[in-house]
Amino acid sequence: MKISVKNMLGEKVKDLTLNDAIWNVEANDQVLKKMIKLQLDSLRQGTHKTKTRSEVSGGGRKPWRQKGTGRARQGSTRAVQWRGGGIAFGVSPRDYTFKINRKERVLALKSALSLKAQNKELVVVDNVNLDSLKTKDVKKLINDLGLVGKILFVTNEDNENLYMATRNLGYAYAILVNEINSYDLVNADVLVCDEASIGKIEEVLK
Repeated sequence: MKISVKNMLGEKVKDLTLNDAIWNVEANDQVLKKMIKLQLDSLRQGTHKTKTRSEVSGGGRKPWRQKGTGRARQGSTRAVQWRGGGIAFGVSPRDYTFKINRKERVLALKSALSLKAQNKELVVVDNVNLDSLKTKDVKKLINDLGLVGKILFVTNEDNENLYMATRNLGYAYAILVNEINSYDLVNADVLVCDEASIGKIEEVLK
């Protein structure tokens, strides 16, 4: 698979050959969904808590005698059927994270990258070195490249100007190549990588 490398003005500089073993594999939707679920679940605090009938206050006395009243027998006013009673099968603090094999992690990442390349949602630029950290500079870059929707910038080296410039935009994000992950790739409409990060991705995932 070949892709055009552009400069920051949106002009074609050269062609780049992508590794088909990374950028042109058949996407495994099941593994990709599993990886995204793992990432989202790891963000959950899991601090939710409801009280059982043994934890709510009150209810120590039997509300009425067992027989002779005509009413249903009751042992406590804090049983689950009472207002103010405990909760049956309620939530309790837990850890939502789960394990996923390394091969599945790699396959999920390759699947996400391949979907971007196959759907023409991958843009490669020779570099994204902004002169300042002003938001208007990254807006100009986005317009020059003709990008629309949510944009994920991936750079090989720490690019503070790009990070600061995109921070105020709700539709553009910047990460380092070693922070690349399946959720951010799927969540973005367009993936913008500098040429060096493409080489780094292929070196790690080969």
